[in-house]
Amino acid sequence: MAYVPGVALLAALVVGCSAGDGGNANGADSKAGSPTVTPAPPGKYLTLPAPCRAVPRSTLKDLLPGAAELPGDQQDKVFRGSAAVTYDTDRKVGCSWKADGPNATRSLSIDFERVVSYDPAVSDDDRADTVYAKKEKAAGLSSATPPDEKDKKGEASEKAKDPADGDADATGSADPSPSGSDGESAGGTPGSSGSPEEALPSRILDNLGDAAFLQDLPKTAGSTAQHHRVSVVFRTSNVVVTVRYAEQPALVTQVPDGKELQEKAQALARKLAEALSE
Repeated sequence: MAYVPGVALLAALVVGCSAGDGGNANGADSKAGSPTVTPAPPGKYLTLPAPCRAVPRSTLKDLLPGAAELPGDQQDKVFRGSAAVTYDTDRKVGCSWKADGPNATRSLSIDFERVVSYDPAVSDDDRADTVYAKKEKAAGLSSATPPDEKDKKGEASEKAKDPADGDADATGSADPSPSGSDGESAGGTPGSSGSPEEALPSRILDNLGDAAFLQDLPKTAGSTAQHHRVSVVFRTSNVVVTVRYAEQPALVTQVPDGKELQEKAQALARKLAEALSE
């Protein structure tokens, strides 16, 4: 029988035990107490459409009637549009068009923003909803406050106690248009000039993407220019789309048809939403 010195045998036993303990520490012990985080699902959209080709030529002809009177090469230039300057076409793109007519100038612009959440606990859709909500609130619509902020401020409980306070957030905004959860409106708004536009306030829109609103901006009080702009903003999954449509009459005595501007802006927004969902 081979003889093993006592010191050598003891050292071998110590090394073996240490290796066994280390394996357990790096195995079971390292996993104990470590929560498993399931990443939030990504958004539906990974790319954005080419903005200057997103609006059909037939639609542009309707939205920009002044272009129909231009020579062929100038028409092509107008309908080609001008791409917005952007440094990341995977995240944000836009295009604008403008046509001068004998009676008025019409302008149109569209913007697509693809929202990406870098927080694994927050989905792209939820992050996009927060981006959209800020735009909605900036338009003077009270329902734009994100749910988490409502909980922090206790606004939800206050509104539950007094439903009449539903429009409190919009009271001090530059655009005092009334709004409610159902998106309906009635009557004129404080500070309106008595023009027909007072029956067409900014409001929440139904059946457009996951969430949508319309902002109506007629001429400001005291201004001689009759410039009138309508914006429609909607969110579908992790993409936020903005449509801006405006008219500037050639004469200050002419008043733009706010209802027509709103209808055409909404119609275009719905076409864009349908194209995105295809």
